[in-house]
Parts: sequence; C-alpha cells; structure tokens
Amino acid sequence: MSLEKVLSITGKPGLYVLKTQTRTGLLAESLLDGKKITVSARHNVSLLSEIAIYTLTEEVPLKDVFQKIKEKEQGGESISHKSSKDELEEYFFNVLPDYDEDRVYASDIKKVVQWYNLLHKTGMTNFEVEADTTEEE
Repeated sequence: MSLEKVLSITGKPGLYVLKTQTRTGLLAESLLDGKKITVSARHNVSLLSEIAIYTLTEEVPLKDVFQKIKEKEQGGESISHKSSKDELEEYFFNVLPDYDEDRVYASDIKKVVQWYNLLHKTGMTNFEVEADTTEEE
C-alpha cells in the first residue's frame, strides 16, 4: 500500500488508512489498533503523500524522507520519537542534512520519526517512487 491512502488526522493519535468516502466525510482504519472511525469534514485530515519537509533549496516529499530513513536504518526501525530534542535533531540532520532548521521544528521531526516507526511496524515500508507502468504495444 502506498502513502496515497495513509492519513494523519488532527487530534487523533497515530495514522489511519482511508477505507472509503461517505456523504459526510470518510471512513478510516487506525494503524495502531485496527479500529474503524468515521471522520467528518470538519476534521483536519492530511494525506501523507501530500506532506513535504522544507530544505534549504526545495521541499522534499515525505515518502523520500521515509526512504532515506529506511536506507540509513537498513530497513529497520529508527530512533524513538521519545528521544530528546537534540537527539532527534541530530538524527534528522544525518537523514536530511539540508533540512531548514528555521521551518522544521522538533515536533515535526518527532512526528516524522513516529510515523516512520508506525509504518515500519505495520509492514508498510515500500516508499520507492512508483514508476508509471505503460503497456508496450
């Protein structure tokens, strides 16, 4: 499964997978406990595929940041999101050396690390860029 269907919902812990859209919002399943919830249109919902991290030169898509963490950890889990602010910043600097320290806060780094570990734990670690598959005639 790609990050196209993975959601972050403000005020709700963890990540969710989009199951279906409803008249008044959407139905999502928690990656933490597998429970399904209905999310109304008034909730702030973000697709992970639409999130990017600021660097000094550009915005790097979250999937690319996850891929860099995966390469650094050789497919394993990253450090804990409960690590100190300094440890998180040092770790993130090793993953993405040119991230914009003025616009990427420790809380953002904490979220990225926490999300990566949750996706790793649930086996959703294919962050490679999906190539367009066109059939040859």
